[in-house]
Order: sequence, then C-alpha cells, then structure tokens
Amino acid sequence: MSESKLEISEKYPIIKVEELLFAHSDNSCMEKKGPQGRAKFKTRASDFIVRETLSFEPEGEGTHAFLYIEKTNTNTEWLARQLARFVGVETKEIGYAGLKDRNAITSQWFSVNLEIIEEPDWDDFQLDGVKILKKTLHRKKLKRGAIKHNEFEIVLRDVENTSKEELKNKIKNIQSSGVPNYFAQQRFGHDYNNLTRASYWFNGSQKIKKRTDKSMVLSAARSMIFNQMLSERIRVIGWNSLLDGDMMMLSGTHSVFSVPCVDDEIRKRFYQNDIHPTAPLWGRGRLNSENQLLLLEQEVANRLLKWCEGLEKQGLKQERRAARLFPENLSIQFEEIPSDSLDSDNRMKKLTLSFSLPTGTYATAVLREIIQF
Repeated sequence: MSESKLEISEKYPIIKVEELLFAHSDNSCMEKKGPQGRAKFKTRASDFIVRETLSFEPEGEGTHAFLYIEKTNTNTEWLARQLARFVGVETKEIGYAGLKDRNAITSQWFSVNLEIIEEPDWDDFQLDGVKILKKTLHRKKLKRGAIKHNEFEIVLRDVENTSKEELKNKIKNIQSSGVPNYFAQQRFGHDYNNLTRASYWFNGSQKIKKRTDKSMVLSAARSMIFNQMLSERIRVIGWNSLLDGDMMMLSGTHSVFSVPCVDDEIRKRFYQNDIHPTAPLWGRGRLNSENQLLLLEQEVANRLLKWCEGLEKQGLKQERRAARLFPENLSIQFEEIPSDSLDSDNRMKKLTLSFSLPTGTYATAVLREIIQF
C-alpha cells in the first residue's frame, strides 16, 4: 500500500532556506532573526546584473567557437538550444560553465562544437534580448564549473526600516567574517519542488528517468542537508567560532584537514581567513569530523535519516563544503529620497551592491544577511 503525501512529508521533512539561522543579527536575540531592513528585489531585469569570468583564457584557436553572450530575461538552457538549432547540431555540442538567473541581465560564455560543420556568420544569430559581445576559439568544449568568479551588480529599491550607517556596518561585518555559505532557493526549484520530487523518488512512490532530473533532485536533497548542518552549527556555537573536531578547508582550494583540538595557530589562520570550517555534503562513508563536531553532525543526520539513506542508496560519497563565504570587492552605494519629500521618512530610494563570488555560491546568501528582500 502506497503512503500518503502526509506520511512521506513526515519521513522526509523539507527545511526551507527561510528557516535557516543568520550570522549577523539586528537584535540581541543573536542569530534567530535576520535583518530588519526591507527592500524590493528584481523589480526589473537591470536590477540584477551578472558577469561571468572563466577559470582559464580561451586559446584563440581550435574547433570550438567560444561566445561571450549578454542575455536579458533569458534562460541559459533555452539559449543553448537556440544556438544548437541555429548552427545545426545537437544540444550536447553546446557547452556552458554554469546556469544563470533568468530574470536578470547576465553575460556568460558558451561553446559550440564546429568539428563537423563550418562556422556560421554569428551576425545572423538574432534573438530578442540576446547579444554576442565576444567571439574566439578554443580546442575543447566548455565544461560545467569552469568559472573563476561571477561579478554581481544588484539594485534594491524602496529601502526602508534601516539606515545608511546600519547597512555600512553590515558590509564591514561581512567583509571581516563572511556569511554562511548556504545553498539558495533556486537550488531547490519553484516551491521547493525538487525536494518534493526527491522524497517521492527515495520513497519509491515515483520514478525519475532522465539523468539530468536525477542529478537535479539529488543535488537539492544534498544541499538541504548541508544547509541544516550549517544552520545547526550556528545555533549551537554561534557564528565565527570553531569546534574541536572541525574539518577545515584551505581557502581557495578543496583541500580539507582535521583539527582534533583547536589551538592558537588554527584560530589565527581562521581569523585571517586562510582556512574555513566545513559542513558535509552527504553520501556514503562515515563522517570524518571528530569530537564535538561529529556529535553535532550525527544528530542532524539522525533527524534527516531518510534523506541521508536516499543519497547513500544512489551512490553519492561523503564530501565537505566550506561553511563560510567571503564576497570579494564588496561595496555599497546609496541613492536617497530628497529630505523635503513626503515619502522620505525612514526610507531611501535605492541601494546598489557590487561584489564577486566563486563558482557554486549564491548572491542571495550574501543579500539575506544585509536586508529582507
């Protein structure tokens, strides 16, 4: 007899990003509450601008065309299909390093395999909201994840219930101690549907046939567990603290090492942002954390047991992800409502945030620590 939706949801609880704790709080209740300021986000495409930089420089010769394309309100996968149709190849011959937000102005690289076809006249590729900014060649297809960083320019409008001084202080705090490296809402699909699909699949109520769909829902389940591990860490020890048994990651790498007992040298490297604590990306194998941290992580895993079992059954292996995220070149600009305006009380017209992030991290993880949007 198949289980009801309620029974499945009880076995596979969905913990939303909105429930996660904050690093920087506006009140004395520590991390329970986030920013009190509010603003409107993404009221137009130009309010969210993203520019991608690859982790390598295209060679300028080879059988793969590399196109740096600016697109407005355009889905990355949809554009890849249009490129394939224009050139006359299968979509698998199109490469891109990462998905970008649809409701935005984004600039990113695409590759097109020209091994069996002649290079077309790219001036003939005409789509509304799409513009080819650069063209070059490379020997290999562009692979997922080959991104050095993404640069963001974000406009927030009708800002209220905060001040320039409060916002500047938040920026300083983030520059010194970072933000939780949470996976953001877009990881989980509309209305957290990727997690719902994963729970039905793990429970045996539904099948998922497409490889890309399987990868998407597995990533969502794994990301939710990571988020909860990190949120629980903040609840137990607060932000910007270490635990005996921490697994530390060397900044800018995926190199991880164990710290059975935190000493002054580890603290010094931690506060200099040379190393970061980590949380698990769940899979097969035992947790490699120790002492206090092992107990904390095992307790969360027990609460999310069915999710963990589902990931292990699909063959994923234990990995670690940095718990802290540091935006680079973080700056803020203000545009205030004139003081003689009737609408000026406790409000500013807009603010603009600029920063860059490494691949696999989320701008909204930074935004949520600054303002409600």
